[in-house]
Amino acid sequence: MNWKEAHQETTVCYCKNVNKQQILRAITNGAKTLQDIQSMTGACTGNQCATLNPSGICCSKDINELLAIYIPIFEKLSSGNCG
Repeated sequence: MNWKEAHQETTVCYCKNVNKQQILRAITNGAKTLQDIQSMTGACTGNQCATLNPSGICCSKDINELLAIYIPIFEKLSSGNCG
């Protein structure tokens, strides 16, 4: 999945029905780790990945990708440094 281009409503966690927008909101509210995302959104706390997720795997990889992409972007924006 190309998370930079994925729509805001794209489902990240199928077990708990959490989308990209909810993950990004958690990041803007201070989430920095998978554990933060879990506690703030409930994502990656289910146990039905093999049946609900079309990829058949846990969403933790996708969440970690979103963290890696968007934390640096939001940190730049919040510091006022656009370039």
